[in-house]
Parts: sequence; structure tokens; C-alpha cells
Amino acid sequence: MKTLIKITLALAFSVSTYSQAVIEAPDGFSNDIGNMISMLDNLKGRVERIVKNLDQEQTDFLLDDNANRIGAIIYHLAATEAYYQVFTFEKRMFNKEENEKWQVALSLGDEAREELKGKPIQYYLDIYNEVRQKTRELLKTKDDKWFKKKRKGMSNHWAWFHVMEHQANHMGQLALITKRLPKN
Repeated sequence: MKTLIKITLALAFSVSTYSQAVIEAPDGFSNDIGNMISMLDNLKGRVERIVKNLDQEQTDFLLDDNANRIGAIIYHLAATEAYYQVFTFEKRMFNKEENEKWQVALSLGDEAREELKGKPIQYYLDIYNEVRQKTRELLKTKDDKWFKKKRKGMSNHWAWFHVMEHQANHMGQLALITKRLPKN
């Protein structure tokens, strides 16, 4: 029982130290959309804490020949979020220009390993921040009724839930990779 209490307290401390520990709609957002923004921003903050102090070598680190670089993963998170912006707000896929801007990061793999390197971590975080700012601005114009609307069998709520779970999955990947970085 004492071990369970210690673990619970450690988790509670960890949550309160590294995150807001409450899900609540920021001012100006409808309830459900605001709760989603709260969760998205919480995850983004935790992703940033994992990577924000990386140097260039660490940002470009490859765990193995099939892995993706840390910077590329951050770019991938931004690209995925940008895709869901056009999918949910404009009811379309990427156009040619957007595809050229985002496709390598969206797909990752060999091309991304070759192209997405040599930039500081802040470069990727700035892209991520810009995309999130746009997401916040767009979602602020909508209400919970819009959140429930479906397109191609997917509700807008589910689409943004997917963006959130996608970030959570890659947050775990980033945590694993940073723990495997060579020691200086």
C-alpha cells in the first residue's frame, strides 16, 4: 500500500510540475473545443520540454537507419496539424502548394531523413508554434455544434482528437529517442 501511495504522489507531483493538471476551456472557446485546445496545448508544452534544449547534433540524431530525426518529428507534428486545419475548416485536402510545403514532413521516411536536417530545434518549434497559433485562431471561430459535424464519416471532434493522440504518440517517441542520445 505504501508503494502505491508513493507512486500516486510521484505521479501527482509530476503532473502538477510539468503540466496544468486541469482540463478546462480557455476564455473565448466553447466548452468542448476549449477542452480540446487545453489538451492540445498541454501535449505541445510537454513535447517542447522534451526537445527545447537540444543542440544541433541532438536535433539531427538518428536512432537507426529507419528512424526519423527529432527535428523532422516536430515538423511532422506541425504538418499533420496543418493538414487537419484544411480538412476540417476548408473541407479539402492539401492543395499543390501546401503539399509541396508539408508532404516530406507529413510522410517522413527516406526523403525526410535526407532533407530535414541541419536546422536548430527552434526552427522546428517555430513552425509548430505558428501552426498551433493558427489552429487556436480557427477553432475560436467555431462552436461545439460545429465540432460534432461530420465529413466523410469523421466528426470534427474526432479529427482534432486524432491530432491530439498523434502528438501523444510522438511525444513518447521523442522521449525514447532523447533517452538514447549519445552522452557528451
